[in-house]
Amino acid sequence: MTTPPQTTPGALHAAARAYGDAPAVHDGDVELSWSQLLDEVRRVAGALIARGVERGDRVAIWAPNTHHWVVAALAAHYTGAALVPLNTRYVADEAAEVLERVGAAALFIAGPFLGRDRLAELRAAAPELGIGTVITIPVEGTDSAAPDRISWTQLPDLAAAVSAETIDTRGESVAPEDISDILFTSGTTGRSKGTLVAQRQALAVSRAWAECATLNSSDRYLVIPPFFHNFGYKAAILTCLVTGATIVPQATFDVPAAMRLVQDLRITVLTGPPTIYQTILDQPRRAEFDLSSLRVAVTGASVVPVVLIEKMRDVLRFDVVLTAYGLSESAGFGTMCRPEDDAETIANTSGRAIADFELRIAGNGEVLMRGPNVMLGYLDDPVNTAETIDDEGWLHTGDVGVLDDRGYLKITDRLKDMYISGGFNVYPAEIEQNLARLDGVAESAVIGVPDERMGEVGKAYVVRAPGADIGAEDVLAHAGRSLANFKVPRYIEFRDQLPYSAAGKVLKRQLREENS
Repeated sequence: MTTPPQTTPGALHAAARAYGDAPAVHDGDVELSWSQLLDEVRRVAGALIARGVERGDRVAIWAPNTHHWVVAALAAHYTGAALVPLNTRYVADEAAEVLERVGAAALFIAGPFLGRDRLAELRAAAPELGIGTVITIPVEGTDSAAPDRISWTQLPDLAAAVSAETIDTRGESVAPEDISDILFTSGTTGRSKGTLVAQRQALAVSRAWAECATLNSSDRYLVIPPFFHNFGYKAAILTCLVTGATIVPQATFDVPAAMRLVQDLRITVLTGPPTIYQTILDQPRRAEFDLSSLRVAVTGASVVPVVLIEKMRDVLRFDVVLTAYGLSESAGFGTMCRPEDDAETIANTSGRAIADFELRIAGNGEVLMRGPNVMLGYLDDPVNTAETIDDEGWLHTGDVGVLDDRGYLKITDRLKDMYISGGFNVYPAEIEQNLARLDGVAESAVIGVPDERMGEVGKAYVVRAPGADIGAEDVLAHAGRSLANFKVPRYIEFRDQLPYSAAGKVLKRQLREENS
């Protein structure tokens, strides 16, 4: 059996050969075939080389989902540089810290977008930050060059100074063990950490994900998860790269706009946190759009009610509905359900291991993972690397879970989210799953708050379903009927919405800070 390409430049050339004129990226008025995408990537890589980017350098991207992101990311890889995606929700100080820590040789940054001028913010926050090349991406309207930046439209002229042979030689020099990307953890337990993932690892996990999700070259993938996150970068851009599926980026999530894209482009793949599907189900205008092309849905990142899985199959008519689990330290992946799994399994587990991972549960309930796709380590942080990956190669995920006799993983909580009430360990995810079964609850988040007698007790933040009028007494009565007393939240607070990260995870740190 032929070994598939182990680098993204190799995979891109293979895709251009295999799929040629088939659509690779569709972004508004811009459509690129796989052959054209290769040409664009080589052109931008040439510009980066002309600006002095070397193999092993770091190239950052701070921009929303557009075709520019796809081209820039693959071009960074083509030069042999490591990609450093920046969270679009970062404030300038956070972005500056990451850029300084990685020593970015180049930065692709969005022009004015949604009322923000990120480059102006960055210059104001860190005037002494030295980045050799800053390239602005025109997200809204036109873009212009200035002494401190290069416009995206100038890149072809820069690339013209570098021979095609030089560009190709650089792409061919990229090795499987070269760093593909440095993604920074959310920093929910302190300073964020950069995870180092090799080229071979990024492609291996993406191929495994694509196989489970049944992706193929006829699929059209609407990418709502942000490209800066593994869900948008590896589980979308790279899975399309290795399967020939079409990438359709959406810069900002707008439900009617997303449904129109599904209808007009016959979208087959839609991924993201559970809230995306629930929002579509709740959209009053849903019946106006033809969503019948939808085929594959993959979700995760929070509690998934069984009823949502059933509605995704029965109402939205997805053929394949899967849940998955992973973390940046495992190259973004770990386990996935399978298309033949029933709704209970999909809602209540994260599936079984993929991508050659081994799983086991430690004595304290922590999920451990081992395999060829565990990160190489944290950026410039051997102490935390040694604490996270033990001498036997097991990655300590920080998640609490159980494995059933089929090898399916159920995440019960984060170790850090667990609280102790009256001497008993309480895992909020169990309570949240319970509350999800109460009519009128759209979503919830539970944290532990200080209590003089019990040490800690639960506080539940609840978002009502549209039109529901449930009160705190309804929530407490429901929990009291099905949970041990020490698990029943002491306090209920209703919110219009929960604070979410861009990756679709509830920011419990923010909720805890409100109660400190």
